[in-house]
Amino acid sequence: MEIEADIAALIGDLDSGDPERVAAAVEQVAVQGERALPGLLERVDADYSARHLEAYGDVLGRIGPPAFDAVLAASKAGELKGWFTPRLLRVFDERCAGRYAALALDPDSHLSGYGFEGLLRLRTDSEAGLRALVDRVARAGHLQRAAGEYLRVMGDSFTPRLRELCRDPASPRPVRRGALGLLIEAGGLDALDERDRMLVERLVRVKLPGSVHAVPDTQLSAWWLAVPGATYEGVFEALGLHYPRPVTVQAGVAAAMCAAIPSPVPEDPSRGISRAFVTPELNGWRLVFGQFPQLVGYDDWNDMVETVERVSAACGEAQLFFVDDAGGADIWFAAEDGLVVRQYAGEDDLDEEDEDPEDIKGGVREACGELSVDPDLVGVFDTVVRGHGWLAVTAPDMGHGQFPGLLPV
Repeated sequence: MEIEADIAALIGDLDSGDPERVAAAVEQVAVQGERALPGLLERVDADYSARHLEAYGDVLGRIGPPAFDAVLAASKAGELKGWFTPRLLRVFDERCAGRYAALALDPDSHLSGYGFEGLLRLRTDSEAGLRALVDRVARAGHLQRAAGEYLRVMGDSFTPRLRELCRDPASPRPVRRGALGLLIEAGGLDALDERDRMLVERLVRVKLPGSVHAVPDTQLSAWWLAVPGATYEGVFEALGLHYPRPVTVQAGVAAAMCAAIPSPVPEDPSRGISRAFVTPELNGWRLVFGQFPQLVGYDDWNDMVETVERVSAACGEAQLFFVDDAGGADIWFAAEDGLVVRQYAGEDDLDEEDEDPEDIKGGVREACGELSVDPDLVGVFDTVVRGHGWLAVTAPDMGHGQFPGLLPV
């Protein structure tokens, strides 16, 4: 009892506000190790100040692995306020790398993301951390923010071992699949050797005839082009697209939504490169999705007009749709043989000719299905699908392999 009383007194000094007393108490409480943990965790949420948390965190960090376990146990038991737990999990050092990895692997814990945050903060070359990444990709098919950043930071170190896992016949299939996914996530297809690239391409060919589900969601904000299925090939040259390759709808949608990657050149130091997805033929039309700046430009109205006219000159017809519910934009253009013949902006029907009673009325979501295809109805109602999708790059000096990130097949 005397020991417990002494520990309680020392813990009280942590709350004294006197820097010298606090510093001395940190040293003395940490020496007590596991015996101090019940009292520490009982009183840690008594104060909300940064100075208070720093003192308690310093003690817990010095105690190390037993304190890590105690914080998790207290959190699961509801003995810590929810927002305290993440802050306390940030105080531990390399001794707890295995515990961070175990937390990251726990699919049932709402704290699993903090496991990867800990590994990232420590930048520890941890075999357990590597296995946690492999498991996450094998189970979920993707990486969340902290896990993806941890892979990026440790990619050079992990790559040789990931290749070994891909090749190891003793590794379970989910492990080999997860390792392959991480290689692509970290370095794109260029991170794979010839054999693995061939496996990925074979998988894509197998999946190409699969059913077409919803194309990119047009709710809140979206833009896309529509061109006739019979003449769609002109869109590649018209938009300056390169290296078209067959792609499944799922992969094409994901790639088109990814942000551009920096690729500066002397004449354009701020240049970015992205990818464009051309859908399979849907009820006689192909839709084009991608990043607006690379495919259309930055001068919204003038660039939209110039783009839809250029594409229509190559394909015979083209429509460009742009809608942003939050910003109040609702614009569409229909062009034929290089000239805009109909356009709509907001509430204004800007027909260049006399109004026809049978002309299409309304904004993007009302008009797109009448002009060509309504993306929101693809896969909802019967859709006649022909061919497969294409994925292309917006610059001639960069292939598909340099884009990092794992695409669904």
